[in-house]
Amino acid sequence: MAADRSPESARDSIREAFAAPDREPLVGGSRPAAVFFDLDRTLMEGSSAFQFGRAAYRAGLLSRRRLLADALANMRFRLRGASDEATHSLRARISESLTGTRVKDLERLGADVLAGILPRIYPQMLALAHEHQDAGRAVYIVTAASHELAELLATVLALDGAIGSSFSEVVDGVFTGRPTGLFIYGADKARAIEQLADRQRIDLATSYAYSDSASDLPMLRLVGHPVAVNPDPELARVARQEGWAILRFDRLRRRLQAAVALAGAAVAGGVGSAALAARARRAGGRRRALTPRARRAGA
Repeated sequence: MAADRSPESARDSIREAFAAPDREPLVGGSRPAAVFFDLDRTLMEGSSAFQFGRAAYRAGLLSRRRLLADALANMRFRLRGASDEATHSLRARISESLTGTRVKDLERLGADVLAGILPRIYPQMLALAHEHQDAGRAVYIVTAASHELAELLATVLALDGAIGSSFSEVVDGVFTGRPTGLFIYGADKARAIEQLADRQRIDLATSYAYSDSASDLPMLRLVGHPVAVNPDPELARVARQEGWAILRFDRLRRRLQAAVALAGAAVAGGVGSAALAARARRAGGRRRALTPRARRAGA
């Protein structure tokens, strides 16, 4: 049975249950293991796409209306996770919006995007990634976000590399808006990991993968050690059924859910109080309408 870990004991429980064992030398041509981290709601709180949108808006590459829509989508994502339809729609929108944009202009957003992402990195997960490295495993970020952003983030976090999506073809240094390459999501994310494993001679049977979403089940089932992190309901169900470990760090999502529940309770309480008050007013009105003799007869 998988065990949910409380945020307070997360660092200790990670070290005890999932910390990599002592380094062992490779012998007889054996292949090394690796570790694959999804980014959104796994390595970081919330959505990297929203941080990209904020930076694009400040640079004049995104409208205020689109930014507000992205903010709402980010809130839903923190509460429920992403759906296949929403994720593929996001890819199509990003590809189209890049039409006519210079590659250099997008590259210049990197520092601003990272300024939004880095404070949202879960320190417990970054510590775990570094523990895997210390045990001799290469650690990769694998995300539907752009490959350039993923590589930049991996460099800043001192990880070994990244696999990200390619959103648009480039002609003469300008994005055409036509999608190209793999979209690192669902089955294609697992396919990209297999391709990397072939190139780097990685043993997937002894490797680890961490994700929050049921859309990453192909990736999680590809490795010998899958771990669900802040899982959506479907992934939580599968993880418990399969006996996978479950880690939870998404405090903001919990606070948002609690706020929604409290708001619902307040509304319900307000409706109940209003009903009781109306009932009391009606009863008081009836008592005032009765004559003293009628009240004595009723008594």
